Parts: sequence; structure tokens; C-alpha cells
Amino acid sequence: MGDVVRDVPRQIASHGDTSHVITPSYGRLHQNGEKIAELSFIYRGVPQEAHLYEVPGKKVDENIKHYVIDHPEIKSGDIAHIYFNDPEQPFYTDACMFSLFCTAVAQAVKQDVFGELQIIHLHDWHTSLLLFLKEFHPSFSVLKNIRFVYSIHNLAIQGIRPFRNNHSSLKAFFPEVMIDEDRLKDPRYHDCINLMALGIRFADAVHTVSPSYKEDIKKPSDFPAFVGGEGLENDLTKADEEGRLFGILNGSNYKNINRAKRNELYKNSLKAIFKWLQEPNKKYKADFLAHTGNKVYSLSLNKPSFICASVARLTEQKFYFYKDNPDTLIQLLDLLKEKNGVYIVLGTGAPEYEELLRDISYQKENFIFINGQSEEIIDSLYFESNIYLMPSLFEPCGISQMLAMRNGQPCLVHATGGLIDTVDHLKSGFSFSGGTMFEKHANFVSVFEDALNLFFDEKEIWKHISKTAKGKRFSWERSVKEYYSQLYLLEPPVDNNFQAKRRSTKSKSSKFIYNK
Repeated sequence: MGDVVRDVPRQIASHGDTSHVITPSYGRLHQNGEKIAELSFIYRGVPQEAHLYEVPGKKVDENIKHYVIDHPEIKSGDIAHIYFNDPEQPFYTDACMFSLFCTAVAQAVKQDVFGELQIIHLHDWHTSLLLFLKEFHPSFSVLKNIRFVYSIHNLAIQGIRPFRNNHSSLKAFFPEVMIDEDRLKDPRYHDCINLMALGIRFADAVHTVSPSYKEDIKKPSDFPAFVGGEGLENDLTKADEEGRLFGILNGSNYKNINRAKRNELYKNSLKAIFKWLQEPNKKYKADFLAHTGNKVYSLSLNKPSFICASVARLTEQKFYFYKDNPDTLIQLLDLLKEKNGVYIVLGTGAPEYEELLRDISYQKENFIFINGQSEEIIDSLYFESNIYLMPSLFEPCGISQMLAMRNGQPCLVHATGGLIDTVDHLKSGFSFSGGTMFEKHANFVSVFEDALNLFFDEKEIWKHISKTAKGKRFSWERSVKEYYSQLYLLEPPVDNNFQAKRRSTKSKSSKFIYNK
């Protein structure tokens, strides 16, 4: 989502239109900003005041405005300094924070802080309460004059909360509003609101981030063999029948990107590991980091003949295949050992996945698990690895495969969602599938073995696949052109330079992009 909310406004701005990007401050992002408005509104039945700050973007563009909203209850969580971990009541704290954020944003629109708006573009369940306020709250009827677009980045995270009788409930947030439970209820838990369903039901246009994911989520899930609509397939099918559901593939950035230096992978890895070893909050994993450092140092002295890599949050979505059957990972490593190859995985995430990968790292010398986050290592992995593995259980779009392909690195992916739309088997990469999990595991290993054999025995074929991968372009220019015509119902941009000149003689239209 970060890539989308960074790159789409830049593309919109290149056509002479204005984007206002607004996120929570999380208690810290306002510190270098300029306060431009005080927002007074009713929330939980009592007066509240939040502050709107304009903050500098990483790149200066007169057509992009960045804002954050600060309030004592909009704070940083323990997951990536954003979300809160509430295992007993999922979404409890986050729903409180984002409902307050949405109300403050609605007030900012009501106060005309941003000028005339044509589009409000919402992202995932965190922002869907703007649609509740538009539809049901008498104080925010001004929202009815604006077109709302709702993007689904991960349907599996739905933000389900009770209607009432809980501090983190719809009635607690907005006690003055009459609740139409029939229109808002979760299809499975009728005493709860489903905030993802709210976005799907009430937005003027609903957007999935790849065409194939759009088709997947209109079908019921059969976990783990198939992850589809996750209970919302009927809502999505209805939106499609009404002409409101669109599948538009995300783009990738091909300009001004960080270029990793050759042969820096092991150096960057050791630097990061040594730094982590000095951090007090890493003490609980210091022994494992030292173990990983020893492995990386050995690789720097005796370089492998083949490197495969994965970079991702350690979640069910990304690594379920290894958790479901660890022997699949063991088989991959055994095949690599025969070719003097290694598998490097970088990421942090769910404790059970970290524990699994740590255990296998102790078992297998050619498995390097870098249990941390480092942009330098990531850039090097995308640049220096021979193949990128992405066995996602489901994938709304995926950005990692685009970044790997950008460097001419073929990917081996599970044929699902946006991975189908970006990786062509034996043309620009490799993919595996199957009707059952047993078939998928077997095909994963088989396709991996085929890819290894191609690399070592069919050099010309491998070079052609690598060249094809590097030549693929998933441009934001193409994607945003579809945004204009399908989501925004505005005249699609034709040519950047011509369009900017043409629009400079007219009043600029405004888009409103939300991040969670």
C-alpha cells in the first residue's frame, strides 16, 4: 500500500491535477509539519479537537499536498510502529484510532480545508468509515457531493467490530447516529459491522489491485487450497453486477530507483547484523543473529553458485506453504545443495513463522534466515540473487515480483491473484499450481528443480527468460489512466506534456488519496 500511495499521486500530479494525501500522524509524523487547521467535531458523544498538519514530502511537487492528523488517541502501535496487536479482540485499538481519524478527515472536508474535491480515494478497512459518515451521519452530508473510490489491498483483513456493548464498537464511536444493521452487518456475525464490507457496499467504485484477484474474490474460499472472497464474495459479486467492481493491476516505479552495487550482498548483511546485535531490543534473538552472521561470513569466503531469495513479512499469506509442510522447504534446500546453492529469506513477522525458519536455519547450512529489516540487504538481494521465490498462498497484486523482474531476476511464484497477471510460466519466470495442497507442494518442488536445471544446463533459455522478465513494464502511467476512466470517471490523460499544458489553462481538479 505504501508504494501505491506514494506513486499514484505522483502520476496524477504529472497530469496537472492535485492530490491531497492524508494519513494519521501516529504521534510522530506531524513533528516537522506546519499546523494548518484545528478540527472540532463530536466523537463518542463528546467534543474533540484534532490538528491537521501539512508535512513535506520526500519529493517536492506543487500538485501533491501531504497531511497528517494529530490527536492524543492517534498513536503508534507495536506492529511496524503503526498497528496494535490485540489478540483477544482483533482490531480493538486500531478501530478506535481509525474511526477517530476518519471523523477528523470528514470534518476537514466539511471545513473546506482542501478546497473543492472531486474524488475521495479510500484504502482498505481503516478508511471505510468515511462512507458510514457520508451515508448516515447528518453532520457530514457534504460528503454526498463527492465521488468515493475504495481500494482493496488485502481482503483477508476486514476490521470486524461489534455494533454495540463494547468500547470499540460502532455505537460507542457514534452514539448519536441511528444504525441500520441490515445494511451494515457482517454476513457471518450479524451483531457486528464489517468495515471491509462497508467499503464494498457503499463506495461508488470498488477497486482490486489486479484483474485476477478480482475474479478470485468473487468465489468462496476453500482454505488453504483456495483463498477467495473470505465471506464477502456475495458483496463483491453484487458490486460487479452493479458495474462498481474493477480490477486494475498495480504499477511499479522505474524512475530514480536505488541501484545496489555489485558484490555488496554479504557486506551489507554483516553490517546490518552487527548493528542489530548492539540493539537492546534484539537481545532475545542475539544468539540466532550471531549464527546467521557466521553463515553470511562463510558465504563471503566461499561464494555459492546459485542464490534464491524471498523478502516479505512472515505471515500466513506469504509463507504458509513452509508452515503447512516444512519438508517442502527442506526439499528445496536439498536440491540447492546439489548445485552449491543457497536460499536467503529476509523478514520479520508472526512468531510461529520466525521460529520455524530459525529452526530450519540451524538444520540446514545453505538456508540463511536474516531475521530483520534492511533496505540495503533488500536492494542487494533483488540485484544479486538468481531467482526470487514468492509462494504466496494468495496475492492481491504483489510488488516484490515486479521489483525482482525490474532487475532481470526471474521469479518462481504460486499461480494466484496478481502473480498470474505478472509472471508468465517459462516466458518471464516460473509458476506452480494444483487442485489440492498436496499437488501444489509437489509442483512447487518440481518447478523449482526444473528452474535449477535450466539455469545450469540451458543457459540460453535462462538468459531469454531473464531478459524477458527485465523487459516487462508494469507502469503506473497505464494503471492511473485506467483509474481516471474506470474509477474516477474523468477524462483519461493522453500525453503527460500535452495534458499538463492543456490543464494549466483550466482550474485544477483534486483527488483525495488516503493511506491507512
